[in-house]
Amino acid sequence: MKSLTALFIAALGMALAHAGEKEVRQAVQALAPEAKVIGVNRTPLPELYEVVVDGPRGMAVVYASGKGDFVLVGELLDVKNRRNLTGERMERLNAVDFDSLPLNQAIKMVQGNGKRRLAVFSDPDCPYCRKLEPELAKLNDVTIYIFPYPLPMHPDAGRKSKLVWCSKDRLQAWQDMMLRNRLPEGGRSDCDHPVDKNLALGQRLRIDGTPALIFGDGRRVPGYAEAERIEQMLTSVQGARRR
Repeated sequence: MKSLTALFIAALGMALAHAGEKEVRQAVQALAPEAKVIGVNRTPLPELYEVVVDGPRGMAVVYASGKGDFVLVGELLDVKNRRNLTGERMERLNAVDFDSLPLNQAIKMVQGNGKRRLAVFSDPDCPYCRKLEPELAKLNDVTIYIFPYPLPMHPDAGRKSKLVWCSKDRLQAWQDMMLRNRLPEGGRSDCDHPVDKNLALGQRLRIDGTPALIFGDGRRVPGYAEAERIEQMLTSVQGARRR
């Protein structure tokens, strides 16, 4: 099966001859019936349309000229204002409503006054998840919700996640495992745990790798990040709420 990108590059220009907004939408939908056209919007460039689609691999943004003689699959940059317009758009499209997260399915860690919020999807056997833990410990005034999220590539991660969840002190058990490579002694894994629910949640959110960070304003950061970068994003969320 051809990818969405290949379909756009191969056929979109020919199909969009003399197209306008309505024609752009119809042509893209016809070329990629497995995807849903979310929106067609004008860009700061005359006669260039932004086309947002939701396909099997998630959201994508491509650009098409009004006459259909040019197609762009890539990033649109605003040089004067030093902005990545495509990146900003993708951030908004992939944003998560933090208040909709089932926080009762996460291990709660409060540091300082805990006013700021951060969710982390983490796999016990993911090396970068373990590398992230010391960075999280450096943060101040934040409540971190850790969603145990064992990936299929790590066959023992599910058992470890359940052992931690079934522990009397989940946070301590999680930190012992991630920071000191110690599993709960004599622990059980047959309690009422949310591991399967977390996997289903991650699939809905299209989280296909760990660690995955979600900030209070819904922005995502896939993969490992140092404490300095996480702190900058937490601060930017707080600053935006004050404005």
